[in-house]
Amino acid sequence: MAEATNTTAQDTVRLKKLYNEQISSELKEELGLKNIHQVPKLEKIVVNIGLGKAKDDKRMFEVANNTLLKVTGQKAQETYARMSIATFKLREGNKVGLKVTLRGERMYEFLDRLINIVLPRLRDFHGVSNKSFDGQGNYSIGIVEQSIFPELSFEETSVPHGMQLIIVTDSHNVEHNKQLLIKFGMPFEKGDK
Repeated sequence: MAEATNTTAQDTVRLKKLYNEQISSELKEELGLKNIHQVPKLEKIVVNIGLGKAKDDKRMFEVANNTLLKVTGQKAQETYARMSIATFKLREGNKVGLKVTLRGERMYEFLDRLINIVLPRLRDFHGVSNKSFDGQGNYSIGIVEQSIFPELSFEETSVPHGMQLIIVTDSHNVEHNKQLLIKFGMPFEKGDK
């Protein structure tokens, strides 16, 4: 029985292990927190594809669904319009996009790939924006084209579309959350632009 426990402990995702063994205690000291439970931690990552004008195109939904399945390893959930907007020819209940919510080890594994493999593949990349935190301390990244993900073949990227990634933490303090992402290796822009 003890042997099974050791193998699962060794199979822990790299970023999760790093957070548990090193980052949480470092952040507690650096941020001057009294309790280890006050240290910010990741709750989930939401990957969202809004299809906008292509909402009626079944091919576009198939492409977006395939993208999310390959990139996250999870089946996508359809999102629907909550209200009707005549200007956009949108009716309440229309299918408008797809989303995947990552938690646990899959979330840490996805973040590791995003920081170390995907973002460095961006052309003329100088870091992610310092201003993409919302009022709750969540961080958003917009990706213009899905071709930067190495999991997708050339044929799968022939119909380009963007996506939005939202990194949700349990803390509402923007500065604490930024320090957490820096510890994970998130490449923020240098200086204010």
